[in-house]
Amino acid sequence: MSNERLLTIPYPEDLLLALNENEDAFAQEARLLLAVKLYEMGRISTGMAARLSGMRRVDFMFALGRFGLSPIAVEDDEIDEDMRHA
Repeated sequence: MSNERLLTIPYPEDLLLALNENEDAFAQEARLLLAVKLYEMGRISTGMAARLSGMRRVDFMFALGRFGLSPIAVEDDEIDEDMRHA
């Protein structure tokens, strides 16, 4: 018995035409975008985000680079301190 849930999101039919994507590619990209945003907000881990996106964890971690994100959580003050010591 699976403990997964299903989310259905309605969208206009012409959206796929506007994006020049097929339904499967759009669904996969939507899953990835949701996972990336939840990870970016600090709501879920890379492991959970990978599961949500349907990717292996290492693949998800590499995909974060497409969005300018790092799989390593670093606080802003840590970055500032590192820059002062660089």
